[in-house]
Amino acid sequence: MSLDPVLLDLSRQVGERLLAARLRLVTAESCTGGWLSKVITDVPDSSKWFECGYVVYSNRAKVQDLGVSEATLDRHGAVSEATVREMAQGALRVAGGDVAIAVSGVAGPAGGTPEKPVGTVWLCVGLRQASAEPLLTARVEHFPGDRESVRYFSVRKALQLILGLELGAPSGRAG
Repeated sequence: MSLDPVLLDLSRQVGERLLAARLRLVTAESCTGGWLSKVITDVPDSSKWFECGYVVYSNRAKVQDLGVSEATLDRHGAVSEATVREMAQGALRVAGGDVAIAVSGVAGPAGGTPEKPVGTVWLCVGLRQASAEPLLTARVEHFPGDRESVRYFSVRKALQLILGLELGAPSGRAG
C-alpha cells in the first residue's frame, strides 16, 4: 500500500519542527479514528516526538479517557468547539505531552443535522504553557465529499494546524 505523499510530507514537517523544539505530540481523535496517529507514525523515528494517540470515538470514551465533561457533551454535542477544547486539554493532562491536536466531526454519510451537516469538523490544537493553562486554538471546518474525503481533509488540516503553531522550547516539563 502506498502512503499518501501529501500527508507523509506534512507529517515529516511536523516531526522536524517538534523535534527541533524538543516537544512531544499527543493526538485525541474521534471522526478520524486513528488516521492522524497512523500518518504520524508512518514517519520513521516518530517515537522521538510523538507521545501517543487517543481514539475516543464514543462519548463514553471521551469522558473516561480524556475527562471531557458529560455536561459539555449534553449541552454542545461531540462535534463542538467546547468538546474539542476539552479533548485537547485532557490529552495534554493525561499523556503529559507538550502539543495536542483534537479532532471531532461528522464524516457521514449519515449523522448530519441542519446545524452540523456532514463535513462539519471541529479541531483544536493545544500548546502546554510553563505556568498557565494550555494555549488552545479551535476552529471549525466544512469539508466536501464522502466519508473518506472528510476524514482525509480533517487529518490534513490537523497537521497544518500543528505546523502553524509558534513553537518554543519545552515549557516546564521534565524530560
